[in-house]
Amino acid sequence: MTLVLHDDLFDAQFVRALAYVRSGGAEVGECIGTAHRITTMDPELWYREWLATAQRAEQDAVASSLAGDRAGARGAYLRASNYYRTAGLFLMGAPVDDRFRHAAARQTDTFRSGAALFASPPEILAIPYEGTTLPGYFFRAADDGRPRPTVILTNGYDGTVEELYFANGAAALERGYHVLAFDGPGQGSVILDQGIPFRPDWENVVTPVVDLAVARPDVDPDRLVLIGWSFGGYTAPRAATVEHRLAACVADSGPYDLYDAAVSRIPGALAHQLPDGNRVALALLDRALDSTMHKPSAGWALRRNLWVHGVDDPMAFLEIAPQYTLKGREHLIRCPTFVCHTAGDDISADARAMADALTCPHEYVEFGDDDDVSGHCEMTGRAVFHEHLFRWLAGVLRETREPALARENGQ
Repeated sequence: MTLVLHDDLFDAQFVRALAYVRSGGAEVGECIGTAHRITTMDPELWYREWLATAQRAEQDAVASSLAGDRAGARGAYLRASNYYRTAGLFLMGAPVDDRFRHAAARQTDTFRSGAALFASPPEILAIPYEGTTLPGYFFRAADDGRPRPTVILTNGYDGTVEELYFANGAAALERGYHVLAFDGPGQGSVILDQGIPFRPDWENVVTPVVDLAVARPDVDPDRLVLIGWSFGGYTAPRAATVEHRLAACVADSGPYDLYDAAVSRIPGALAHQLPDGNRVALALLDRALDSTMHKPSAGWALRRNLWVHGVDDPMAFLEIAPQYTLKGREHLIRCPTFVCHTAGDDISADARAMADALTCPHEYVEFGDDDDVSGHCEMTGRAVFHEHLFRWLAGVLRETREPALARENGQ
């Protein structure tokens, strides 16, 4: 069931933009008005209309700033950031469209302009990583300097480090957590500006981030939480198989096995020929995938996937997909882990199987009609997701903190 736009993908991305009303990234009327102007499911029209809304919000931000209205400027800049990100979304892919590059730059600039007007502006980070740096932000829940529990936010395929503030950061800050958000390989400006694609061994991405976090005097090293959403629902628990300084891990709507998730969308007769079956059948599959890739809506996810993984064609993507699996590694996760899934979300369809395979303490939650939650990553109910998550997390960190306090007191 779609809400406004008569296309599952377009409507889901509209809902995603709208979902950030509570965290300051959207206004209901602006989102619905923009969606109503998108009369055909055309990525070009989508870009133009969301860009116009973003530009109008940015102009309002400038006007409010000139009038001395910090609150108005902050809110309008943040909404503009979300709308710029939304505008460029369907232009993702290779070769990089200059309009996508422009929208990405504007979403970062407007976010930073808005965040600079927070009561406690975030620190802009350049996290050392294998001869380069990863972009990030450190948001403080308070400026009292005392060590606090801290959440590290890691993203999925098409999000940005700025969007992480709206998706999870604001909710964590409200509850007294510091927040460290970052873009890794295959994400945001790391793929766009540095050309670094995804890698399966996300522990090698998260460990430098944890190194930076635990070196800060305002971070409690015993209460460090890694939250991954969408494809981050794979990369976060994958990192936790090796990075054991985490007090807890969250897998929000990620695939248990990327290859299984990809092949589940291929007709059974052709899927059974993978990886090296009948040549004629595989050639038919190759042509079918190539045809799909050129469709504006149906092919968007595939075009995006190829770009962020640094491969040139769908069959090459299927060849590297088996590297992205938690199967056989679940027992390596030691910290308590929260796994969730929304009914009907095929990306995280095997979330229950992932949770059942864990040997660490874990919580599994399935959202659905009983919660009035739908969509990938609980997009119609992020507040409901946060209520479940942070209730669980409070108990986990309470158990973690008590032994740490005993050690500090020499008991």
